[in-house]
Amino acid sequence: MRKKHDWLRETYQKSLEKMPERPVAHRTLSNIAPEPLYTPEDIGVLDPEYEEKRGFPGEYPYTRGVYGSMYRSKLWTMRMFAGFGTAEQTNERFKKLLKAGQTGLSVAFDLPTLMGYDSDHPLSKGEVGKCGVAVSSLADMEILFDGINLEEVTTSMTINSPANAIWAMYLAVAKKRGYDWKRLGGTIQNDILKEFIAQKEFIFPPEPSVKLVIDTFEWGPKNVPKWNFISVSGYHIREAGSTAVQELAWTLADGFEYVEAALKRGLDIDEFAPRISFFFDVHNDFFEEIAKFRAARRIWAKEMRYRYGAKNPQSWMLRTHAQTAGVSLTAQQPLNNIARVAIQALAAVLGGTNSLHTDAYDEALALPTEESATIALRTQQIIAYETGVTHTIDPLAGSYYVEWLTDEMERQAMAIIEEIRRMGGVVRAIEEGYFLRELAEASYRYQQEVERKERIIVGVNAFTDEIPLKVPIQLVDPEVERIQAERLARVRRERDARRVAEALEGLRRAAVEGQNTMPHFVECALAYCTLGEMMDVLREVYGTYQEPAYV
Repeated sequence: MRKKHDWLRETYQKSLEKMPERPVAHRTLSNIAPEPLYTPEDIGVLDPEYEEKRGFPGEYPYTRGVYGSMYRSKLWTMRMFAGFGTAEQTNERFKKLLKAGQTGLSVAFDLPTLMGYDSDHPLSKGEVGKCGVAVSSLADMEILFDGINLEEVTTSMTINSPANAIWAMYLAVAKKRGYDWKRLGGTIQNDILKEFIAQKEFIFPPEPSVKLVIDTFEWGPKNVPKWNFISVSGYHIREAGSTAVQELAWTLADGFEYVEAALKRGLDIDEFAPRISFFFDVHNDFFEEIAKFRAARRIWAKEMRYRYGAKNPQSWMLRTHAQTAGVSLTAQQPLNNIARVAIQALAAVLGGTNSLHTDAYDEALALPTEESATIALRTQQIIAYETGVTHTIDPLAGSYYVEWLTDEMERQAMAIIEEIRRMGGVVRAIEEGYFLRELAEASYRYQQEVERKERIIVGVNAFTDEIPLKVPIQLVDPEVERIQAERLARVRRERDARRVAEALEGLRRAAVEGQNTMPHFVECALAYCTLGEMMDVLREVYGTYQEPAYV
């Protein structure tokens, strides 16, 4: 078995050359200095499966983390999900969160934007700015990131069906301000398969929807090489009622489906795979969530290396964002949610997440207030700086239970992945109603357990004595719709109509002829075409999707 001192010399030191250890006291409160890593040899035991199943941080199979020095050198990115009302309001919230110590931005868009409609569309009425920020054109995006250096902050955007258009608007802002695209970092969610499985915010049928995703795989590495052009998302699958094992299996199955679609287009796996990222939910079952992250990295590494033939170790690395479970938050006794979020965030960190959002305690009632969002951020900072969990890498490795549970989750998840493959892949499984049936069964079973009090939810089905509490509610001013409509009218009035027409025609032609759409989306954004105009072009070419009724 490989010795720890070899890893320290060959991997850890090389990692420190790129990113030195953080200048903090890596010591316990009793002044004990933990080593960067512990392995079976530290307690004098022989583990014949250690290298195959656990390995070392920064090395295949990445069970113990994708980077050699992990949090000893760099903490996870603290990326709070934020967005509401107008671009001006969200820009103000961004700046306050950055001032409070947040290290990355994460944009929530409103429902019209998620569905590819302009704010003044009849179907947008009553929804503008409600569950996120309204973005209908480059003018909104320019305001959203006003005064923020896009080369110094990484930005994540939770957008799926219109992802190409929204990303193009962001890149257009950077271009107009003179930023180098090759220096930009961030992520677009861009995971349309999970929309058909769980969240249901799709526009086009599955086949052209996946085609648009692969356009970003092809165009992204050449033009914005530091950008993650997809975040394969288990979060929404779990929020829809899946189990942790289903979330793990279905998310990875989606990732493999995208890999296969990219390979069919003739793309080089080692060019696009390093920019695939992931996004997992973190629920209340503490050890199960930790094991889920560890199993996810190992499954992805094995499949990418041996099934798909990737040669670059970066193609084997599963890098992930995590978010505490919104579905676990309760409207009853909402302050209890602070404890839930802290436990979930700790599980994500012990599981080795690379980025983390912590929910605010009042999100079961309304949009987070500035105060509740700051408390959620402070929760991460307390974990990072006060608990000691960052002193050594993967501190729960070697736990009999954690290692057994990691193996068991890998076994069960791979059985589900193989079942999906036998069905013909994720798209075929969507068409046959597989995911809908499985979600219905899992969520029904959980609800029955709660109602029978086999699972206790504090403040909901037990310990329900209400504590008098007045929680401030963050509401969105209805004036947002008027402001957005006026801005859109001004954009349409002042832009170059000829350039708009030419840009939209170029997008239409690319869609009809099966060309890569991304250059045309960028041109549309720079011409101040609206989001609705771009999506309407594709609606005409691709059609729209209506989910069939399943029995």
